[in-house]
Amino acid sequence: MPAAFDFRDRCRRIGWAAGLPGLALIFAASAFWVTPRLETRLAREADAVARAVAEPGAEPWLRVTAEGRDLVVTGEAPDAATRDAAHDRLARLDGVRRLVGPVGVVELAAPFVWVATRTRDGVDLTGSRPAEIGAGALAERLTPALEPGTALRDRTRAALGAPPDFSAAATYALARLRALAPGGRVMLEDLRLSVAGEAASVADEEALRAALAAAPVGYTLGKVEIAPAAVADFRFVVTRPPGGGLDLSGYVVSEAARSAIREQAAQISETGRVEDQTRTARGLPSEIDPAAMARFTLQLAGLMQEGSVTVADSAVSLSGIALDAQAVPEIEALMGDAIPAGLKRGGITLGTRPLSPYRVGLRREADAVTLTGHLPDVATREALLGALRPRLFRERLVDRTRLGQGAPDTLARALAAVAAPLALLARGEVRIADRSVTLSGESLYPQTARRIREDLPAALPEGWHAEIAVTAPGETPARTPDSCAQALDAGLKGPGPVFAPGSATLKPAFYPSLDALAGLARTCPSLRLTVAGHADPAGAAPAPRPAVDAAVESTASLEAGKPPGPRPADAKPTSKPPVKAAAKKAEPAKPEAAKPEPEPDLPQQRALAIAEYLLQAGLRPEQVAVAPPGTARPADQGIGLAPVARP
Repeated sequence: MPAAFDFRDRCRRIGWAAGLPGLALIFAASAFWVTPRLETRLAREADAVARAVAEPGAEPWLRVTAEGRDLVVTGEAPDAATRDAAHDRLARLDGVRRLVGPVGVVELAAPFVWVATRTRDGVDLTGSRPAEIGAGALAERLTPALEPGTALRDRTRAALGAPPDFSAAATYALARLRALAPGGRVMLEDLRLSVAGEAASVADEEALRAALAAAPVGYTLGKVEIAPAAVADFRFVVTRPPGGGLDLSGYVVSEAARSAIREQAAQISETGRVEDQTRTARGLPSEIDPAAMARFTLQLAGLMQEGSVTVADSAVSLSGIALDAQAVPEIEALMGDAIPAGLKRGGITLGTRPLSPYRVGLRREADAVTLTGHLPDVATREALLGALRPRLFRERLVDRTRLGQGAPDTLARALAAVAAPLALLARGEVRIADRSVTLSGESLYPQTARRIREDLPAALPEGWHAEIAVTAPGETPARTPDSCAQALDAGLKGPGPVFAPGSATLKPAFYPSLDALAGLARTCPSLRLTVAGHADPAGAAPAPRPAVDAAVESTASLEAGKPPGPRPADAKPTSKPPVKAAAKKAEPAKPEAAKPEPEPDLPQQRALAIAEYLLQAGLRPEQVAVAPPGTARPADQGIGLAPVARP
């Protein structure tokens, strides 16, 4: 009996084992044949339900994915009743085991927030999207703003309360995301755009900041927190070009640092001109204080006439011409004892030469008068201080001048001449370069400003030149030389006035542009123009001898309160018109044996007519000159009005 029972138990175990292969075949057939067909059918039927519960013609709000006999449902229904009806229809599909959600209901989002975050393999969208725009339609609109091949993963929820023109604003914001490294994000919060992250490169940061200057219409910028990109070769360079200005290049650590450096550079620049070509970046060693590095570099540049100071690989190098003989030991002392922590001494290549141009500066502010530049000796310095002290009551007198050779022999007299008018100004500045004086500032009284403009040129020594731009309340302030140059370039674009063939008589159509040029000259004391006439077109019929209409009528004179000159109808050419426009002065009698000067040719007569008009319109004689005889421009280019740079 025991043996029989053992045999029966063995058979039972063998029977179960014999059934396992068949069972495995059943499961395999289900996984590879039955389940995919079931998923396909359920997905097709569920998609039909999603389209059926959507608004006619609108993108379905319900998104369904089949996983075996389960249906994974997502989306936002217009209301709870519509959602429940869709759930009921999906649950009644043949073969569905369960529904996996959730499906939300569209609600009002206040504030309406949409966020796009850049990842290493794509862009993730979170927050809310307009309920009236389906997820697929929104993705189609946003895709052109992405880099080719970038995956867009939309995890937003439909909501009410979207701002106007949301698609255009989101496309603009997503395009800005391309300039940020992974982890960067852009956010629309109602009508406010915010940007945060690290720039992908230095060029990308510049492009991003430039693009943010033109936000979408109706939107404003919120927080903009852009960390500079890292660079391997962080360097900072201060260059002293000829002329006394400063050029900045290389990298700075932030926009705030750039503003501070520009302000310090303007104080060191002898002309106030600072050309900033720096770019923001990371990469400066942590042990170096960027503010201390910039101050030290600018201090060294202030002791140079020309050359550059470079910070690279934590080393400070100099190359160029020292400011004066005293500057060489001063630079050596700074590089030895005052170099900031983290920096080391680099190469130094310095030479010396006489100062050219020889510069002196006097600046009057509300509480101080500051002297800068060079003086030839202690006696000249004491004479200048002695001329200023009695005229100052509350202001401090700050002397930052240095001694240097090469001054004009009449510098002391010129300094005495400018001390008195500077003391009469509320604010002002005198800049001397060799024998040229530029005085600018503000006077409290028009009479004082007028007296300074009249008296200073006569008080200067012979051979000195003065440019005066002193304004008083109610007067038009003088432009800076840079703004004058920009305005003049804009005013001289295109061809100039074109005279009728064979004529040198002004046309009324010329007056508006010439009057505008005269108005610019009144606010630009440094403006200098050369007028060149034009020839007649090829094949033009010959005309009688041209006549210079010297008695032109200037509409600018009318605006300035001056009576216009007469314009006789029978004006005749002058027998010997002047070659260069200047104040009308009696010419000395010529010897009887002298030959008469040849009369100007037609292009020059035309140039003379233009110059005469500009003089009557308000230009000073030294501001306009006529091109030499024989200068003729093509007829299609018209009269040439070219700015002349002062030597």
